[in-house]
Amino acid sequence: MEARIANYRGSNSLTYPNHIIIEVDGVGTRDKAKALVGKKVVWTAPGKKKTAITGKVASAHGNSGAIRAIFERGLPGQALGTPVSIE
Repeated sequence: MEARIANYRGSNSLTYPNHIIIEVDGVGTRDKAKALVGKKVVWTAPGKKKTAITGKVASAHGNSGAIRAIFERGLPGQALGTPVSIE
């Protein structure tokens, strides 16, 4: 399943680089987003090495079908707006 990284999870003073907000194609409600909880998320870095950073869907985020994923380590800023795969 294809999705896109929207932003980091954060507040006015803090940013959590390993918590990522993801917008999934074809998911428009909170109930559909809750069905994805527990699935694996993989982001592949561009470049020669093709480093993959994996995470897990933790919860739904808001009422428009976005999800929150927790990655094993923080994602770089270049990851924002790039595609991820949900397995």
